[in-house]
Amino acid sequence: MLSKSTLLRLETQIEIIPMLLSGARPEALRSRTASGKWSAHENLAHLARHHAVLLERINLILSENAPKLNRYRAEDDLEWPDWTRLKTEEVINRLRALRQELNQLIHGLSETDAARIGIHPLFGEMDIPRWIEFFLLHEAHHLCKIMIRMAEAGRNLSLLSSR
Repeated sequence: MLSKSTLLRLETQIEIIPMLLSGARPEALRSRTASGKWSAHENLAHLARHHAVLLERINLILSENAPKLNRYRAEDDLEWPDWTRLKTEEVINRLRALRQELNQLIHGLSETDAARIGIHPLFGEMDIPRWIEFFLLHEAHHLCKIMIRMAEAGRNLSLLSSR
């Protein structure tokens, strides 16, 4: 089963989002880096979309014997552009709803279900707790990117307004 630490992070990790976005202007949320890296909004959209993908994967793991799962790349996802066009508020609403669905699914797993595996192309056989750990680490990376993008956007916008 999942550790207490994992369950706690699954329940609370996204609660940092309001603080990360506090006082953000829409242009700051959608501001990309000079090199074209994703904006804070795009990182949020990715997190929300990735929740939907993970739910699909867990359901596949629960219904098939050791399914082989490809790496998820937003650029290869036909639904990804639709997620980026959503308003940030809608992205966050979907993210919260999908997180609640994910939490309910995970809390309802039996030990037998949690032990089922899906095969990742790099990490190999992973049981559901390992998939959740992988997901949470990936999510934390994007939360950090959001924090960085907001700092960069704020700095860039303040430079523009001082000219």
